[in-house]
Amino acid sequence: MEYVDFETFSKIDLRVGKIVEAEDVPNSRKLLKLVVDLGPLGKRQILSGIKKWYKPEELIGRTVVVVANLKPKKMANLESQGMVLMAEEEEGSKPVFIAPVEEVKPGSKVY
Repeated sequence: MEYVDFETFSKIDLRVGKIVEAEDVPNSRKLLKLVVDLGPLGKRQILSGIKKWYKPEELIGRTVVVVANLKPKKMANLESQGMVLMAEEEEGSKPVFIAPVEEVKPGSKVY
């Protein structure tokens, strides 16, 4: 494991979001396209490689934690505008969403 100092870590903007739309990405075996509401920061399109484990319809309304200031990246001819944080027990196992245990508004800062 490589360590980062606090100054580097503090540059990451983690926010609570709510998935408001989800759909398959055509011609992709891995990707789902999520639209995540980040409150005052607006809605973001985020591509996530979770198609193997999740159906789009079961994701609507789910609260998630998002890296809001990740540089946009082109994937499958679409732009991903952030990253949804997930955990996995071992590489290749079903990823689990990271989410607050209590209700908080979309856009709330995570620290």
